[in-house]
Amino acid sequence: MQYDPTQFTGAAPHYRRGRPPYSAQLGEVLARELGLDGSGRLLDVGSGPGTVGLELAPLFEHVTLLEPDADMLAEARAHADERGLTSVDFVRATAEELGDLGLPQVRVVTFGQSFHRVDRVPVAETVHDLLEPGGALVLVVHDSSRPAPPGPAGTPPIPHEEIEALVRAHLGPELRSGARPVASYDTERFEETLARTSFGRPRTVHAPGRPDIVRDVDGVIAGYLSLSYVAPHLSGPRLEAFVADLRALLEERSPTGEFWDWPGDTELLVAPRR
Repeated sequence: MQYDPTQFTGAAPHYRRGRPPYSAQLGEVLARELGLDGSGRLLDVGSGPGTVGLELAPLFEHVTLLEPDADMLAEARAHADERGLTSVDFVRATAEELGDLGLPQVRVVTFGQSFHRVDRVPVAETVHDLLEPGGALVLVVHDSSRPAPPGPAGTPPIPHEEIEALVRAHLGPELRSGARPVASYDTERFEETLARTSFGRPRTVHAPGRPDIVRDVDGVIAGYLSLSYVAPHLSGPRLEAFVADLRALLEERSPTGEFWDWPGDTELLVAPRR
């Protein structure tokens, strides 16, 4: 899969504010599953602003964030500085370039909702070779298929269906991620993809989602502008009009201006090196 540098143009400043966090127990669950003890190296591929890699940093001696988008990598540097993390390095490269970077062996390689954007099988094989004995590949995603808890009283959920209709009204019925139609991405389940690699079929572990995520109107808008298929560059000169329409919709749906955000539990697909 050829990397498209326009996928997230203009989205980086909105990412950290707008994207819902993973489970508060992500690190605890992963440490238990893999016996993590603060040693070894973590490589986070497609790191964005460091959402997964920096959250897991206390479990490792060193973290490498690999991300091809320069603006996302700048956000990751700022994020690491804010958290006072110094055992972190930042590599601007695609997942497909992993084998040419001369990186040292690592204990864990994570993909936080980024594995669908890579050439999956060859990248997985490269990751397998990069892992030290006993290491593991971990795919981290939100899983909204499991039963949702009750939301905060008086706080409506984000009206995603209405917002998606508004997005299509502004951008057209065929949504694009950069120059590529969203519908063109491979929809094979990750478990099936990994079963065809040296890893074999992974095991699935869930960490409980956060039931108390509440966003204001600006936070919901940021969440959508952080998505590749709603990234600001896609609207061009119509961006201001789109944001105004989205703001009006949200203000109409919530008198308090607050919304409950339930992205689901956090699913971990854990594939140890054989």
